[in-house]
Amino acid sequence: MDVRTNGKIITEIAPHLEGVADIDGKGGALLPGLHDHHIHLNATAAAMNSMRCGPPEVMTEDDLIKALDQPGEGFLRGVGYHHSVAGEINRDWLDANGPDRPVRIQHRSGRLWILNSRAMDELGIKEPKDGRLYDSDHIIRRSGFPDLTPLIKRLRSYGIVGVTEVTPSNGIAEFENYLEQAGDLNLSIMGKAELTGVSHPRRGHLKLHYHDHDLPALADLARVIGTAHDAGRAIAAHCVTRAELMMTLAAIEKAGPIDRDRIEHAAIADEAAIEWMQRLGVIVVTQPNFIAERRAAYLKDVPEADHPHLWRLKSFLGAGLPLAAGSDAPFGDPNPWAAMAAAVKRPKGFEAESITPEEALALYTKPAEDAGGEPRRVAVGEPADLILLDRGWDEARKDLGEVKMVSFTS
Repeated sequence: MDVRTNGKIITEIAPHLEGVADIDGKGGALLPGLHDHHIHLNATAAAMNSMRCGPPEVMTEDDLIKALDQPGEGFLRGVGYHHSVAGEINRDWLDANGPDRPVRIQHRSGRLWILNSRAMDELGIKEPKDGRLYDSDHIIRRSGFPDLTPLIKRLRSYGIVGVTEVTPSNGIAEFENYLEQAGDLNLSIMGKAELTGVSHPRRGHLKLHYHDHDLPALADLARVIGTAHDAGRAIAAHCVTRAELMMTLAAIEKAGPIDRDRIEHAAIADEAAIEWMQRLGVIVVTQPNFIAERRAAYLKDVPEADHPHLWRLKSFLGAGLPLAAGSDAPFGDPNPWAAMAAAVKRPKGFEAESITPEEALALYTKPAEDAGGEPRRVAVGEPADLILLDRGWDEARKDLGEVKMVSFTS
């Protein structure tokens, strides 16, 4: 089958089109370009120049000490730490086991930074004494925004033509930076309430990011949601724990849901939660990669009774919930093919929520502006943001993790 585009949209599809082919597909599958519906661009770009401090690269305290053995000048930045490596490390631990230079390590949750004494002095931080700073990116950031060029090149290599930026602290400066650096990457940019007044097609949802320890009162959260809705702006709420999900659903119900409200993660969702989300009509954006990347930690840390409720896929689709996926990079691997493979062949103990290769692909081909919409298609009139695989779909679906992207036409 031949496909012709004008560079922007698909204009013709037929068995044999006249003219010389610009690209010989050689039997490879031609698909719509992929969209990562949940990523943190600046943090991922910074992480590409950072040292890994957690599983699977760093598994033990000795591993971490060896990884930190990097004498030099300037900050040593680590990411991905988990307490399974060396416990609740702090300033004193880093002073005793790290190099004589400023060191800052980010927990894989993204909320916690651990600093040594040199780093605290460099940043002028006096408290907390233990060097464990929660939700303090605005304090930790030392310079302007990172260069996104290497990251965008990497995303392109996977066949990603668009992303949804979900960082809750995104304001006007961040919004303008993404637009400036993204080139023709198809963007939807979530962020703070200050973006509500921005009239731009790339401005996305109001991002809500609360945790069990700081959940607002129901009336207050409903008021925030209602204010966004009144301005015509849907919300996207971080919901990793059961408490976060229940509070968010109650607040959406109280405020009244609108089209395209999103639940991010829905990491633990029992049947009652699924029914509630279905009734409210919310979109779920999940991360299929985490069940593979963090299986050992989930088996150890999550009560066995909740194992069937972790990072569900088949049950969400079976209930008719609009479902899309994203990597949550840098906290997850940004390779969508690895995530699709994890969705199809979930690890031992979590197989019941596996889905088909076609269903997995559909999670990454929803429109940028509507993660709950129909998957994009290769059809006349559709955008020409196409990717060509190194094999036909019949072969690709056998092992999505081995798929390579050989060309794109966007």
